[in-house]
Amino acid sequence: MPTQTVGLHHVTAISGPPQANLDFYVTVLGQRLVKRTVNFDDPGTYHFYYGDRVGTPGTILTFFPFVDAGPGRAGPGMASAVAYAAVPAEFEALMMRLAEDGEAFGGPIERFEQRCITLSDPDGLAVEVIETPDAPKNSFHSVTLWLTDPRPTVRVLSDFLGYQEVGAEQRDGRDRIRMQTTDGGHASVIDIVTDDTASIGRQGAGTIHHIAFRASDDDHQLAFRDQLLSGGLDVTPVIDRQYFNAIYFREPGGVLFEIATDPPGFSTDEPVDTLGAALKLPAQYENRRDQIERRLPEISPPPWSDA
Repeated sequence: MPTQTVGLHHVTAISGPPQANLDFYVTVLGQRLVKRTVNFDDPGTYHFYYGDRVGTPGTILTFFPFVDAGPGRAGPGMASAVAYAAVPAEFEALMMRLAEDGEAFGGPIERFEQRCITLSDPDGLAVEVIETPDAPKNSFHSVTLWLTDPRPTVRVLSDFLGYQEVGAEQRDGRDRIRMQTTDGGHASVIDIVTDDTASIGRQGAGTIHHIAFRASDDDHQLAFRDQLLSGGLDVTPVIDRQYFNAIYFREPGGVLFEIATDPPGFSTDEPVDTLGAALKLPAQYENRRDQIERRLPEISPPPWSDA
């Protein structure tokens, strides 16, 4: 029996200018900005984390907002969409509010007997909302991977992460395989699509950089690492990301996967009530705070409400 994850921890994407990104995810989608920090590898760029009120794993969508980022394009070998879950009443209310506010969306369509709508964020990232009974507020439903050949990725998900195939369907020339963790909780679905359309993906604004799966703690993460290395995959050492520890590997289809620990979480350096209210820096950059703050674009953070 492989070491298993319970599902997604977070999804990280690339955006253009930070203000439009903030306004869309907080004002339009109702997410909470739970952490405002910097890219640990490039502190001249913000790193925004959106999620539920406390930043629960499985609700976190993060962005590197590059002011001068060129437009990206999803294609084979990339994650192409992220989907939130919404209970039926919230799903109906969201469609009504989007229509009243003049926000464009596609659908609803039916996918695996669930209604789904699709929005585009300011940089063109596909953000879906899927009607899901009993979904926790602001939680993910799934991530979609666009692959030329799904079979090697299916094997990685099943043999090393504990997913199982639970369905398949075809729509508009696209084959879709649904993979789900055995417990079937929130943020537990990965969809894999193949598409005959000729396309070449390009990383840039509006694309997903990587997706992260949950490890309950450091020991669980190390068990994953040993399992992946034994299977011949190239895995990084453990990297301290302050709010979680991370390991990374690229699956055979080309998508960058991460396994992140649930602890210590986002309240490690600021209270839950004011998550996202201040710029937080890792210890190695604190002595450069003034310089970093001068380099970062000015933003007007939206209210850090109890989303």
